[in-house]
Amino acid sequence: MTTLARGADTLTRDALAVLQPGFAGTTAPDWLLRRLGEGLASVGLFGRNIVTASQLSNLTAQLRAERDDVLVAIDEEGGDVTRLEVRTGSSFPGNFALGAVDDVSLTHQVAAELGRRLAACGVNLNWAPSADVNSNAENPVIGVRSFGAAPELVARHTAAYVGGLQSAGVAACTKHFPGHGDTAVDSHHALPRIDVDLQTLTNRELSPFRAAFAAGTRAVMSAHILVPALDPEFPATLSRRILTGLLREELGYTGLIVTDGMEMQAIAATYGIERGSVLAIAAGADAICVGGGLADDETVRRLRDALVTAVRTGELPEERLADAAARVRSLAEWTASAARAAAGQEAGTGESPRPDIGLVAARRALTVTRSETYTPITQPPYVAAFTPVANIAVGAETPWGVAAEVARLLPGTKTGSFSDAATDGSWSGTAVSIGREVVRAAGSRPLVAVVRDEHRHPWMAEALDVLLAARPDTIVVEMGIPQSPPRGALHIATHGAARVCGVAAAEVIAGA
Repeated sequence: MTTLARGADTLTRDALAVLQPGFAGTTAPDWLLRRLGEGLASVGLFGRNIVTASQLSNLTAQLRAERDDVLVAIDEEGGDVTRLEVRTGSSFPGNFALGAVDDVSLTHQVAAELGRRLAACGVNLNWAPSADVNSNAENPVIGVRSFGAAPELVARHTAAYVGGLQSAGVAACTKHFPGHGDTAVDSHHALPRIDVDLQTLTNRELSPFRAAFAAGTRAVMSAHILVPALDPEFPATLSRRILTGLLREELGYTGLIVTDGMEMQAIAATYGIERGSVLAIAAGADAICVGGGLADDETVRRLRDALVTAVRTGELPEERLADAAARVRSLAEWTASAARAAAGQEAGTGESPRPDIGLVAARRALTVTRSETYTPITQPPYVAAFTPVANIAVGAETPWGVAAEVARLLPGTKTGSFSDAATDGSWSGTAVSIGREVVRAAGSRPLVAVVRDEHRHPWMAEALDVLLAARPDTIVVEMGIPQSPPRGALHIATHGAARVCGVAAAEVIAGA
């Protein structure tokens, strides 16, 4: 089919249809509504767009007044990565906590409840779950976003999550294909590389994705990672070998392929977002996610024009762009029918929502280790949070920790936050000072130290050494991956830093 036969308007509409842009503000800007009328078929939501559930419902209704079949996507993993509750912390524990419990029925229930809340707000595509096997404990961007380090565990919970989410009529987008778990670099900042053999990739990284396909995931998100065993030249998002050869032809996946955010430095700093978007569609991607940091009409125009120009110059086959646009529209049709089916099924079975399921899961995910000398605290403590730099996927605006929840249960609780931000990576001395300052600030109060991935932050471990030497009665709460051995009079591993994880830990601390 030639460009001339299809007409420029159809070509332009197809180019807009494959974009999933974000935007600024809590109401839809005029430019976005205009683009929806011109053919834009998807919109991505982030924390900056959401204040309350009712406001979000009004926003999605505003979008659908312009285009009733629009795909409204969100990055709502639950746990550490939340957009619905970006200002308060999530009511759901994340994947790692669910993997720690290892009850697939519970994972299904959590995902179903999360899906119901999304659907009630008008969201019909969730960029979740993460199916990455977190085989590298030093991974700076996946961590507790993964169900765990064992492929079989990750596979069964990925399938359960997909099933639960889609039972609510919300399309799952399983990520980050072919697997982002064995990286020590954050693709928001640079291009990670995974140097393992093909057999390892097949047995480890691909296992959860195969489970997701079997569970019927409607979408898959590509990773901005270089995997030489699969393609020594192009990162997965831009690789025809990976997206078409492996994902489509070898694994038989037929659903929507969405890119990770094209403004991430792994792509933007190497290929640029326009060139990267053309290469991604040519490689087999169907939708271009952009908007985590770029959220304006100029970005949409540039990407649209880059795709149209690539077709007209022969660099991008028009049939490939048309196929990608058709897959986007097909998913929109599925979400409409799935939403009706979910509403009918819930009405027919009388099944009630489970607003408490997140707390139930968070409580079950706790691992509590008590020393022989531990005695429960009976007076308001001092809670010291050892705060690492947040990764971009999580965001710095979402609160975490146990201080607020402990203060609710034990009024009069005092708190402090400590980090190595001023050390420029030189921990010696400064970490000791942090430990001493915490001891001084606590005084005679019971002491609670809250850490997050202690094993990845030497300053944190050293400060905790100082703290425990002076105050062996300290309660330690680990809200990341509990890689370091339990220590302290009481050690609580929450397996995630969601608000609900803090609630569960505070209950143990206060003896509730």
